[in-house]
Parts: sequence; C-alpha cells; structure tokens
Amino acid sequence: MIAQGFIDAFAPWKTLYGDSPVVATTVTTVHVVALLFGGGFALATDRSTLRALRGSSDDRRRQLAELHAVHRPVLVALAMIFVSGLALATADLETFLGSPVFWVKLALVTLLVANGALLARTEARLLRSPTAPATTTDHSPLWRRLRFSTFASITLWTLTTIAGTALVGLS
Repeated sequence: MIAQGFIDAFAPWKTLYGDSPVVATTVTTVHVVALLFGGGFALATDRSTLRALRGSSDDRRRQLAELHAVHRPVLVALAMIFVSGLALATADLETFLGSPVFWVKLALVTLLVANGALLARTEARLLRSPTAPATTTDHSPLWRRLRFSTFASITLWTLTTIAGTALVGLS
C-alpha cells in the first residue's frame, strides 16, 4: 500500500522527532511563529484594505502600495508554514493520513494560497491601471474582486488556524 510506503520512508524522521524535544519544539515553534507573522500581516493588511476601500482615491492608492509590500513576508511565512507543517505531518503519518481534519486543513491552505494569488494578481492589475485608484469600489470589478478576496483571506486564515488547533488534539 502506498500509505505504508510513506510511513516506512519517514520512520527515521518520526523517531528523531519523537526522541528529541529540541527538534519537536523547534518544528512546532517555526510553524506557530510563521502562522503568527504570516496571518498577522495578512489580517492587518486585510483590515486596512477594507478601510481603504471605503476611503478616498489616495487611501486606495496607498493601500495598493501596502498590499504590494506585504506579499513577500506573507509568502515567506506561508512557505515556512508549509515546510514545518510537512515536518509535523510526517512525524506522525499514521494519525494524520486518516484524519479528515488534516485533509480539511490542507484544502484550506490550498484555498489560502489560491486566494493570495488572486489578491496579488488583482492588486497588480489595479496598480497598472492609471485610473484604478480614482474609481470607486462600486463601479470597478477589480475593486469588488479585491474586496471579495480580502474577506476570503480573513475567513481562510481563521479557518486554517482553527483546523490547525483541532489537529493538535490528534497527535
């Protein structure tokens, strides 16, 4: 069976992780800190975006620049979340492969990354448009898409965190 092959392949990692409090603590810390910073930056920026969408064209223009600036740290955090999450999952594949909560969390992370790509693409198109910051949110499909993506981001970061917390009880 394929699952057993993966379980066997990661047996040395499972042993190291289980026998070394330093390794286990380091991996868990990286995961939680990346979630804190990535989610924190994203949620703070989402809040600012929602406020700017109700503001002036100058507010929207400034927020587009802020969105552009925050993408890199959020992407770095997502990469760290992915790598540390993989390390956490492979330390106990028997538990996680059979857990619906694990698969829900993976689906949420996938949606989070897809939504981040949509948000980045929308922000880039708005930045390239010479009239975009002057248009109101009610009249521009790009601004409506940015609003939708912002609400989706808030929802997905929250649900991903809840799913991750539920996984802690499994291991």
